[in-house]
Amino acid sequence: MQSNSDKLGLQDRRGLAMKTVHDVMQHKLRGGGNGDVFSIAPIASVYEAIEMMSDCHVGALPVMIDDKLVGIVSERDYARKVILKDKSSKQTRVSEIMTREVITVAPRDRVSACVDLMTNHHIRHLVVVEEGVVTGMLSLRDLFNEIIDEQSETIGQLEGYIRGGQ
Repeated sequence: MQSNSDKLGLQDRRGLAMKTVHDVMQHKLRGGGNGDVFSIAPIASVYEAIEMMSDCHVGALPVMIDDKLVGIVSERDYARKVILKDKSSKQTRVSEIMTREVITVAPRDRVSACVDLMTNHHIRHLVVVEEGVVTGMLSLRDLFNEIIDEQSETIGQLEGYIRGGQ
């Protein structure tokens, strides 16, 4: 399965180094993440989805039937499709508000391509899929943290070079 960034031909234009989704996922693990992918079924109530997001400290969940990705549901979906429409979160099913056209990335995709996807599609979360299996989720915050860390490292190297290799 080809990821969306491959299909769109997005390439690293900003000079951001060649960090990949795999690198970000490893960084999240080093930062205390456990690598679990939390997901919810489309038949679950929106209340259950929001409760799970709160408990897991995430802003979106992949929607799965068995091991098949069928959508994504986010706090933004909840705000726009439940709260603003005065629906009951306990009576509304995830399938009623989820986004069915899920933007996915692969572990080999570059961070800059992920940022481009998120910017172009006005989204904050990407599902990581490897060989048809959901292996993780990335948030815009995850990507920005990786970019900031990388730029800090580059600045440190440049400062060392300017000081004459100290």
